[in-house]
Amino acid sequence: MLRPTHFVFAVLILAASLRAEIFPKPDPANTFADQKIYDEAWHPWRSAREDWTGANQRVADSSAWAGWLQRERAGVDGWMAKPGDRVEWIAGWSHDGVSPKDGSSVIWTDKIPGEEVQFLSSPSDPKIEITPKLLAWWVVSFRDKNTAMMVRAARLYRLTGDARYATWATGQMDFYADNYLKWTPTKDGSRLFWQTLTEASNLVNYTETVRLLGEFASTAHRQAWREKFFQPEVAVLNKNHQDIHNIATWQRCAVAQVALLFGDEAMWRDAIDGKFGLRRQMAEGITSDYLWYEQSLGYNNFVVQAVLTLFKAAGIAGRAAELAPEMMTAENLMLSPLYLRFPNGQLPNPADNRGIPNAPNREFFGTTYRVFPTIIGLEAVAGQRDWDELLDPPPAPPRASALPAITSRNLESTRMALLKSGGWQVFFHYGQLSHSHIQAEALNYSAFYSDSDITHDPGVVGYGSPLYKGYYQRGLNHNVPLVNGEGQEPPQRGELLAYSDAPARVSAAQPAYRKDARARRTLTIDGHTLVDTATVESTGPTPQKLGLALHVQGRVKLPADFRAEAAFATGRPEPFKYWRDVRSASFRDRAEFDVDYGQGVLMHVTLATPSEFRIWHGSSPDVPPKRRESFYLELVAPATQATFTTTFAPVGP
Repeated sequence: MLRPTHFVFAVLILAASLRAEIFPKPDPANTFADQKIYDEAWHPWRSAREDWTGANQRVADSSAWAGWLQRERAGVDGWMAKPGDRVEWIAGWSHDGVSPKDGSSVIWTDKIPGEEVQFLSSPSDPKIEITPKLLAWWVVSFRDKNTAMMVRAARLYRLTGDARYATWATGQMDFYADNYLKWTPTKDGSRLFWQTLTEASNLVNYTETVRLLGEFASTAHRQAWREKFFQPEVAVLNKNHQDIHNIATWQRCAVAQVALLFGDEAMWRDAIDGKFGLRRQMAEGITSDYLWYEQSLGYNNFVVQAVLTLFKAAGIAGRAAELAPEMMTAENLMLSPLYLRFPNGQLPNPADNRGIPNAPNREFFGTTYRVFPTIIGLEAVAGQRDWDELLDPPPAPPRASALPAITSRNLESTRMALLKSGGWQVFFHYGQLSHSHIQAEALNYSAFYSDSDITHDPGVVGYGSPLYKGYYQRGLNHNVPLVNGEGQEPPQRGELLAYSDAPARVSAAQPAYRKDARARRTLTIDGHTLVDTATVESTGPTPQKLGLALHVQGRVKLPADFRAEAAFATGRPEPFKYWRDVRSASFRDRAEFDVDYGQGVLMHVTLATPSEFRIWHGSSPDVPPKRRESFYLELVAPATQATFTTTFAPVGP
């Protein structure tokens, strides 16, 4: 094992200086303090422990733990009895498991496609043909599960002394080491998997398996694994993603754990302190608002998952203190979405995220308690039985959890804002920081009135679906102004023009919204009314088709003069073909609708622009397989400038 460093304080100073370069984080320990548990030294983090003696005693003394162990053994025994991995299996992309019909997620089972089952299925598509792409997707999940089972088997050996588990785990490790170079390299040099992200997340499990096997594998055996498998894997991970990225974070964390396993100090230093090592990922990848700079809130937890694997390993190795600044920063990354949640727990959904996340994710908080002790996390694992709780028992929560109050906030370093007033809560996404995971959605907004979801961002489908690039990433999927049917050309940082929490108002501009257009938007909460003013202008003299997309989560009471529109998509960009049951009508200056959101919430929606315009109403894709009602408004005549004012006013008490 590596020797603990004698330069902890120098490391802390270096880490602090790196963080100051891009996104200042002046007091991470005391940020979001209401959600944290501190030790006697006022550390909000802890060193993960591994108590095998105590674990054996707990199993011996507790019928509940004994029953859990029996079930754990049965689960691993069942998997060990199944056919194993095959060299001829080529792994594909985890995002390719989508229905060709509607982009819904294919359900994975351990039945081998084409051998044990003849079709796959999704919740809305019961009979999906097995294609080479879907078979490759199946292999990814199989291999993921097999590596997870290797860890569970090695733990069972360590706990029970039953050599069957160590023999099986060793055999699996031999299989991957002996055949690693037989797999043809794919994306960025990956062999076992299609991409280095999956390679890195699974390398963590291979590393943990070998650590747990301990002396069951001889020194020569471990050296063979190191030379034939771990060193080539590390070489692949170190060749690419030399940048600030969620994948780079996973790669550096995986390599650091290989360094701990084999006592390679140079490898450790490069993974932690290298040019794009972990410290720089935390410094430049996390904004001053403690949000991941790629902007998708789903990546907050994804990055926390990555660093948590390393923080646990470092704690067990006695090196947690070296990573104290990164642990404090990562805990804030986990906690920050709590302060953005809508009244029902739903989160805003900027950038590229599959489905709509919620906060708090109590189950996820529970998985972090060994490093990030929080009230929510300790409540989540109270009475729970798993390996974490067996090896590192959680204490009882010191008090009941309480979620933080939501207030208006300008998240300037992340290019977002939150307005909260008069029953309304509005999230505004006014700019972007990175090319990664971007969509044509700058100036998009989502809103709740009381507990009612008025309008939201549905996220995306799996990357393998044509709907991903053909619809979900495009402007028509968002509440944004459109130029010739298209939204913003990202990435664009944008300009914050004004922000006020009282009155609740935010205004931002996109000077380069498109190569030939600029746009700006102002959102104001005026008592119980939400007013949106969006302006789009050509930057050249040529008139263009100027419009606005608006999506609602209620049922529109559509006036009788709307007529079926069969040619809605004709002459327009690809996203328009995904709308169904389209109807349209013409207006001058303003159009008014009532939208019923259920539970007594009725909104009077006014769409206004000083001109002749046409409105199309239809069914558009929401979170698959759901659909929602949507409007597209467009000026009748091409123009060089248009201002669209949308008003949401609740009807009745």
